[in-house]
Amino acid sequence: MTTWIAAAGEAAELEQSCPVGSYREAFHVPSAPSGVDGEAAYLAGNSLGLQPRSTRETVLAELDRWAEEAVRGWDSGPSGWLAQDDSALSSMARVVGAHPDEIAVTGTLTVDLHLLMAGFYQPVSGRDRIVIEDRSFPSDSHAVQSHVAWHGLDPERVVVRLAPRPGEDCLRTADVLDFLGREGDSVAMLLFGGVNYLTGELMDIPAITAAGHQAGAVVCWDLAHAAGNVELALHDWDVDVAAWCTYKYLNSGPGATAAMFVHRRHHGSQRPRLAGWWGTAPADRFDMAPTFVPAAGAAGWAVSTTPVLSSAPVRTAVALHDEVGMPALRERSQRLTAYLDRLLHALEATAPIEVITPSEPAHRGAQLSARLLPEAPLDAEAVTDALWQRHGVVGDARRPDIVRLAPAPLYSTFEDCRRAANGLEAELARR
Repeated sequence: MTTWIAAAGEAAELEQSCPVGSYREAFHVPSAPSGVDGEAAYLAGNSLGLQPRSTRETVLAELDRWAEEAVRGWDSGPSGWLAQDDSALSSMARVVGAHPDEIAVTGTLTVDLHLLMAGFYQPVSGRDRIVIEDRSFPSDSHAVQSHVAWHGLDPERVVVRLAPRPGEDCLRTADVLDFLGREGDSVAMLLFGGVNYLTGELMDIPAITAAGHQAGAVVCWDLAHAAGNVELALHDWDVDVAAWCTYKYLNSGPGATAAMFVHRRHHGSQRPRLAGWWGTAPADRFDMAPTFVPAAGAAGWAVSTTPVLSSAPVRTAVALHDEVGMPALRERSQRLTAYLDRLLHALEATAPIEVITPSEPAHRGAQLSARLLPEAPLDAEAVTDALWQRHGVVGDARRPDIVRLAPAPLYSTFEDCRRAANGLEAELARR
């Protein structure tokens, strides 16, 4: 074993000196596989967060209500299902820097993006382009292309994919601003990821939002990898609309209900929207009127009945996030990521690997992505499988050559980071 990898003692010292402690005991942490002692080093919260221990009780309570009250569960007092739309809004609003009436916990991420684009992407002659990252998450690309085609336009012409400079992996904010300065008068909407799913780059959300508005465009953010990961101020940054899933850093469970943001200045607008019964005002919902009158705020963009069982974990998980607070979580996250970043950059000197996540803490979230170079003995999926089988480390891969490691601050530890770096070194040394 080479000597640069930090010893267990250093990881323990860093854990002890960190002013924000781990909340690991509040989560179910998987056991390591046979042959590896102890718990897993779970660094895949950017894909699926761990289950809070309190989630089971929350979901079982709703199953009990269903069993005992059946249809009466909808209006069984302040905790009835009809009241649950509002129960997570205050916590979620604080997590993303918004007012509660700007939040709706509803749908799933891509469905919410479709709902928002239906109202906020309104192409006209001369201003019909949508700008996205070239390395945006595939679902964003699919949604954008389908909306352009729905309007009878050619995605090849209308969808603008901004790519990093040759030889670089991350899209520079300066290049986004330069494009908007030159061609912004043709742009109807920007749809960017707040944190890039592949590289872990944190985009400059306020600067890009301001430039988009100066160009006359609507600005939409996919915050799947940002919500619960980095500090956000969606209202103060004047973001138009945003959507995010809740099963990554927000730990609400696989396929849990997503959320959307609609800035207050749009609440009284007459923009067209895809309407549904659940988007009507709660007080008027059971008038059963055929004419749609939207609820005030972001709730007016919801369409379907709240999925009670898949939204119950959201309340529990977001409350825990809110209890700790995003400033504290961000501080712990930056310390964890700085430690892992130091280890991975040291590994670059001796192993066929390069870190592609920005080195500046302000330009990244909790995720570090590393590319395996052509001379690496294994592809990314083989490496992540070996990390699990031989070291009990859970990361994930993006084909063909990207390994992603995300020390989520609520439950990841400095020891997890040390184990991941040690394991990666060992696997890349195999020939």
